[in-house]
Amino acid sequence: MKHPVDVHVGKRIRHRRWMIGMTQQQLADQVGIKFQQIQKYETGMNRVSASRLWDIAEAMDLPISFFFAGISDGVATEGDVRGDLLADKEALDLVRSFYAIPEAQRRRLLELAKVLSEAA
Repeated sequence: MKHPVDVHVGKRIRHRRWMIGMTQQQLADQVGIKFQQIQKYETGMNRVSASRLWDIAEAMDLPISFFFAGISDGVATEGDVRGDLLADKEALDLVRSFYAIPEAQRRRLLELAKVLSEAA
């Protein structure tokens, strides 16, 4: 049975990997394992050891604490809107595209989105 913390850590690995545009194969190569193992970590099927999590954090230039953000009293919080949003590939593509736009245009686009959402 999957432990909720293992599932949470796996989701955080996947989300960060997507955010930086890294494939499972690229991460696996940097960590020195097969990409199938990354798949198992990301789904929570396999628990990530402390030393492996350290290697993954180093490969993605993160502090170890990143993987545990959103956990309260050892239990992953369900219904985290940000986590659910990042699980959607389309939403992630939208965020990446948004940050590729120059800052002044991004602010104007954000204001337009706010106006449109209020009108909906």
